[in-house]
Amino acid sequence: MNTAFPLRRRLLAACVSALALGGLAQAALAQARIPLRISSPAVPDDWHAKMWTVFKESLEKSAPKQFDVQINLNASLFKQGAEPAAMARGNLELASISAFDIAKLVPAFSIFTAGYVVRDPQHQQKVFNGPIGAELFKAVSEKMDLTVLSPLYYGTRQINLREPRNVRTPADLKGVKLRMPGSKEWLFLGDALGATATPLAFGEVYLGLKTGTIDGQDNPLPTARAAKFYEVTQQLVLTQHLVDSLFITISNKAWNVLTPAQKQNVMAAAQAAAKFNNENRIKEEGQLVDFFRQQGLQISTPDVEAFRKSVQDTYARSDYAKVWPAGLLDRINAAR
Repeated sequence: MNTAFPLRRRLLAACVSALALGGLAQAALAQARIPLRISSPAVPDDWHAKMWTVFKESLEKSAPKQFDVQINLNASLFKQGAEPAAMARGNLELASISAFDIAKLVPAFSIFTAGYVVRDPQHQQKVFNGPIGAELFKAVSEKMDLTVLSPLYYGTRQINLREPRNVRTPADLKGVKLRMPGSKEWLFLGDALGATATPLAFGEVYLGLKTGTIDGQDNPLPTARAAKFYEVTQQLVLTQHLVDSLFITISNKAWNVLTPAQKQNVMAAAQAAAKFNNENRIKEEGQLVDFFRQQGLQISTPDVEAFRKSVQDTYARSDYAKVWPAGLLDRINAAR
C-alpha cells in the first residue's frame, strides 16, 4: 500500500489550515485595533493636514498596533463645521475644530471669535494651556461630549482681495463680498471688519474667487498659500484681525473607552502634532509676505489700530459680549 500520497494530503491540509488560522489571527489583530477616524477640511499641503501624519506616526511609535488611524483630508469625510456633531454621534473620533464651532454650544468661547482679543501665538498658548483653558475645556466636555487634547495655532488671519483697492479703515471694505464660514459668529466678524460677510464652504473658495462669486477671503497666510488663493487674487491686506485657534478634539465616546496608558499616548501624539503645526506655521508666516509679493500680489497694511477700535466697539455693543463671563476678557489680557 502506498502511504506517501495520503501523507502528502495530510501535510497539505495542515499547511492550508495553518495559513487559514494565520489569516484569521491577522484579521483578528486588525479588528482589535481601535479605529481613530480623522476628518479635516485641510488641503494636503497645509501644515494643518501634515500634522495628522505626525499624530499617526507618534501614536504608532508609542502604542504599536493598538490604533487604526484613518486620515481624511479635503473635507472628504465630513464638511467643515459638521465634525463636532459627527463626533457626538459616534460617527467620527478626531478632528481639529474652531472656536467658532465650540461657541455654538459653549457661548463663553465666542470671546475667541472676536477680532483683536488674542495678541499673538505665544499669548494664545499661555491662555489655553493655563487655568482659563482648563475651565473652558471642562465646559466643552460637558456640553459637547468632546475632549480637547491640544490647542493649535492656525495662524493670524489676513485678507486676500480679488481686485485691488485702497484699504485703510473698515469703511474701505464696504460692499466687498468677503467669504466667511457659514456660522453666525464668522459672519458677524466679517461684517465687523466692514465687509459684506458671505458664507461659502472652504472647498468652494478658489472657484468663488476665480468667478467673482466672492470678492475676497480671510485666512492665515499658510492656508492661503496651500490653497493657491494667490492665483485668483491680486491683493493681500495685512489686517491681522484674528489670531486664530483650532483645537484637536476627540469624542468622549472614543476617549472614555481608552485605558489610562492609551489616553496618555493619544494626548502625547496630539501635542506632538500641535507642536509640529505651530512651529512650521509660525516659521512659514514669517516668509510668506515675500512669497505673495513674488507672485505679483500687491501688499498693503491698513490702519490696524483703526480696525482694532472699530471691531472691538462693534463686539462691545453686540449680544456676544453679554455672554462672556465677567472678568474673562481681563484675565485673557493679563495672561503673560
